[in-house]
Amino acid sequence: MNFRPLHDRVVVRRLDSAEKTKGGIIIPETAQEKPQEGEVIAVGPGGRDESGKLTPLDVKAGDRVLFGKWSGTEVKIDGQDLLIMKESDIMGVIDTTVTAKKAA
Repeated sequence: MNFRPLHDRVVVRRLDSAEKTKGGIIIPETAQEKPQEGEVIAVGPGGRDESGKLTPLDVKAGDRVLFGKWSGTEVKIDGQDLLIMKESDIMGVIDTTVTAKKAA
């Protein structure tokens, strides 16, 4: 990807939502809600505090994150639908190692 976000911005790719309910009903694409889970593709260098010191971001490329329903700005880069949002719009990081251990 030829895009580098600035300051405390993050580029996120939405993860696909489930196409079936738990009961097995198939949900058409037009009726599906936009997923609020995504994968971080790129991060900016960080924000600056009052003294001008650079504060690095807590998320990194490859993290799975949850974000608000109306967070970010939708853009198309290199044919991919992506979101650009501030780090403060991200609610948390999903730790995949913990979920993998519970499944085992």
